[in-house]
Amino acid sequence: MKVLKFILKKEFRQIFRDKTILAIMFVMPTIQLIIMPLAANFEVKNINIAYVDNDHSSYSQKLIRKIASSGYFKMVGSPDSYKDGLQMIEEGDADLVLEIPMHFERNLVREGSQKLNLSVDAINGTKSALGGSYLTSVIADFNQKLDINIKRPDKLQTTPSANINIAVSNWYNPRAEYKYYMVPGILVLLLTLIGGFITALNIVKEKEIGTIEQINVTPIKKWQFILGKLIPFWIVGMIVFTLGLTVMYIIYGIFPEGSLLTLYLFAAVYLVALLGLGLLISTFADTQLQAMFIAFFFMMIFMLMSGFFTNTESMPDWARKMSNFTPVTHFIKVVRLIVLKGSELHEIKAELFYLIGFAIILNSFAIFNYRKTT
Repeated sequence: MKVLKFILKKEFRQIFRDKTILAIMFVMPTIQLIIMPLAANFEVKNINIAYVDNDHSSYSQKLIRKIASSGYFKMVGSPDSYKDGLQMIEEGDADLVLEIPMHFERNLVREGSQKLNLSVDAINGTKSALGGSYLTSVIADFNQKLDINIKRPDKLQTTPSANINIAVSNWYNPRAEYKYYMVPGILVLLLTLIGGFITALNIVKEKEIGTIEQINVTPIKKWQFILGKLIPFWIVGMIVFTLGLTVMYIIYGIFPEGSLLTLYLFAAVYLVALLGLGLLISTFADTQLQAMFIAFFFMMIFMLMSGFFTNTESMPDWARKMSNFTPVTHFIKVVRLIVLKGSELHEIKAELFYLIGFAIILNSFAIFNYRKTT
């Protein structure tokens, strides 16, 4: 234990001696957690729409006013023809073009139906899908009110059709705000980036400055050396996690619905697994540049496959299986369940076993791969 104590003293002195590293570990994640959720918003607003009104009737004007007042669309022009509307899409001035045909009002009143032409710029898949869906919903609402107001002679004596009223209730996020979904995920990613990169550079730095040679000739065992490297950054990671939860509460008003003890238990196990990966990377790399590129490779995979940007259930089978082999996927899922839903330990114990397995495997490989030569 004396040997381990000396290693820990050395590591803490190195950490607190370098002011830049301290800023990277504590200040940068705090600032990023404040700024990033404000920008990382999946809600689509200010969709530019151009409309071609070939009817110029009272009904077409009502439809246009309803679209403009919905709050999601920005009316950017009224081209003279559909061709001019497509030109606006090609030039990037419009995201959607709505064409209202001639005799729009007459066909609605006399025949009870009329087709509209909607063209969507699908370069941005998310914006096009949501924009088209929003506009379809607005038109459907407009159409429903027309069905109520318009009474045609051939329908006066018929039995009124049944109506289904749907009451929607959003559980765990009543106002469906993206910040409640994004902030826990961003906290996990920042913790992953800090823990993964800092530990990946740790042993490599010893190699570059030559102190690894002095350590290797001492009677320090491999597990003691790896443990001495892991514990200081584990403590730093828990402090960063605490700062993140504090920012989450003070700035965004998000307080975990579930147990803080359960949340910290998962964070502690996750950090052991993550730091084990960083130490494993540092045993393979010979320079800090190599370690950074290897760590960056894994961090990109973790971020894209974790379910932070896209739902894992929507991924192909091979991608879903790959995402299950990344600890970040399980920790993001757990943090969201505890923070938003208030899940208890017995409900997410399978995720805990996953993280414990990752921690054991990655740290075992790090100890095994560390070559203590003289």
